[in-house]
Amino acid sequence: MREAVTTTRAVRAECVPDGRVAELPAGTQVQITQALGGSFTLWVHGQLMRLRGADADAIGKPVPAAPTAAAGGGIEAVREQVWQVLRTCYDPEIPVDIVELGLVYGCELEPMDEGGFRVQVTMTLTAPGCGMGEAIADDACDKLLVLPDVGEATVDVVFDPPWDRSMMSEAAALALGL
Repeated sequence: MREAVTTTRAVRAECVPDGRVAELPAGTQVQITQALGGSFTLWVHGQLMRLRGADADAIGKPVPAAPTAAAGGGIEAVREQVWQVLRTCYDPEIPVDIVELGLVYGCELEPMDEGGFRVQVTMTLTAPGCGMGEAIADDACDKLLVLPDVGEATVDVVFDPPWDRSMMSEAAALALGL
């Protein structure tokens, strides 16, 4: 179901599927086609675009609240919070998060001397030529860096092993009608 809205201020969005940045002036008519994980997929004059959650106010939506520190603060509590954050990252064309799609291959946490944790995520894409790959990885990294217990975060995109449908969770396959 689409929702028609008008931008209230100038805002940058990423074109789907190539990831190039476009400026939307205030007063631009858009349709929200997907609102998942704090970001929005917009239909703008025949073009899909991804709007970051930090810019949600530009379309009259609330900006997502900043996360709080993990309960207990230990490595396992932080690990769970990291996985929860990764479940808020979406390809703007697919209404299933990157964890359920089976795109996240690994997540390592390492304590830092100055406190907090260094997070290293290894992920892939559904197709090597995906133009939104960098945007999806950057979204995951940006969201991880907002966590109070994360001091550093890196998201590496790899293509070995190559992704295939068998890596999706059963819930993801059902959601996509596969």
